[in-house]
Amino acid sequence: MTIAIFCILLAALLPLACAGLAKSRGFKVSHRDGGYDNRSPRDWIAKQEGFSRWANAAQENSWEAFPFFAAAVIVSHLLGVTGALPDALAVAFIVLRSVYVWCYVTARQKWRSRVWALAWLINVTIFLLPLFR
Repeated sequence: MTIAIFCILLAALLPLACAGLAKSRGFKVSHRDGGYDNRSPRDWIAKQEGFSRWANAAQENSWEAFPFFAAAVIVSHLLGVTGALPDALAVAFIVLRSVYVWCYVTARQKWRSRVWALAWLINVTIFLLPLFR
């Protein structure tokens, strides 16, 4: 298994980490008092503001980014591109997506958009690597 393939697993886990962040502040309070309600999690998150709402939005965006990243790595590998470059790009994607989540939950919108764009460009690069082999 290459590092890039392993990064697919990390990319799949990232939205779950965001979901945990989104719910984390609600765990400290009884659901009767406005804390996390596992019986109606979507209704509960829809009522949240700030950190919890942003973490949930980061989760949604992470799920949206996942298929393209997984496809890019798999296509690149299927077409024979493995080694240090795709591995490094895949790690960079994971790091940037983690920074993106941090920017999202800490309300750094300008940086969030820049990091998102850079991660997207890296993903496109991974997908196009077979053209330059």
